[in-house]
Amino acid sequence: MTRPTPDLSREARLPGPVAGVDEVGRGPLAGPVVAAAVILPAAGFPEGITDSKRLSPATRERLAVAIRACAVVGVAEVWPEELDRLNVHHATLAAMARAVAALPVVPGHVLVDGRFVPALVQPATALVGGDGLSLSIAAASIVAKVHRDALMIRAAEIWPHYGWQRNKGYPAPEHLRALGEHGATPLHRASFAPVARVLGRVSPPGHTTRG
Repeated sequence: MTRPTPDLSREARLPGPVAGVDEVGRGPLAGPVVAAAVILPAAGFPEGITDSKRLSPATRERLAVAIRACAVVGVAEVWPEELDRLNVHHATLAAMARAVAALPVVPGHVLVDGRFVPALVQPATALVGGDGLSLSIAAASIVAKVHRDALMIRAAEIWPHYGWQRNKGYPAPEHLRALGEHGATPLHRASFAPVARVLGRVSPPGHTTRG
């Protein structure tokens, strides 16, 4: 089955400017959830924008630079201490709302990847699989992914045992092994089960490593 190619057809039917919003980092054991909001121009944006998961790291990085050069962009982070208080679902919604608030232009409508819409002043529409349908959301997915990856690569220089430059904080075998050997860092999510076990805590309901 051929995957759809994201375009601006949905944006064209909505009152503009339209911001696409996506997040990354629900599943890692360490590091923040990051969300980006992007308002693309009607023309002049780079070719090849699509769901960030379908792109190589080098292509994502190139596109992220080009998107930031031509589009209006807002980015927000929710770090583990707050994420553990909110739970990952509400932390994701908070990051999305803050990314929209960080835009220097007020959007007329917001398209959000997924099933849930954060609390926004603007009207918004949730779009399941939106990063494969909407160019604005796809652009946001690229910006968010590249931003978060860069944060985790820098964090790996401070805490080198966990392989974050490779796994970006996800529960890869090397990360789990290092967690057992070296314990948790301030960037670990204490409410996620593998980290909670290391800390001798019980993971609260609703806090998982999935998503």
